[in-house]
Amino acid sequence: MLAFLGDAVFELMVRARLVGQGNAPIGQLHRRTVAHVSAAAQSAAFPALEPLLTEEELAIFKRGRNTHNNTPKNADPAQYRCATGLEALFGYLYLLGRQERAQALFDALWEAAAEG
Repeated sequence: MLAFLGDAVFELMVRARLVGQGNAPIGQLHRRTVAHVSAAAQSAAFPALEPLLTEEELAIFKRGRNTHNNTPKNADPAQYRCATGLEALFGYLYLLGRQERAQALFDALWEAAAEG
């Protein structure tokens, strides 16, 4: 449930960041959004985020990562689990009303992806 909500929260944050970067055709915005919200992209950026997490946040991430889910056929299972953990964390922060913390973690992920 946390990952389900966190998926929407994370995608909204990506879309807001992309729109804030300036006007672009909708198709281009969609492709750029998908590039950031994919399991591969989220999994690749996570190592930069991990040292910033509190013990509580890391526990939520691990709980989401370890949830048994049906991995899509086109996804790498390890990447998909990592992305699910990340989405669970963002869902958790959203439900607690900790949007500033979610934004700080998102900014760190965004920066890591840009350096990528």
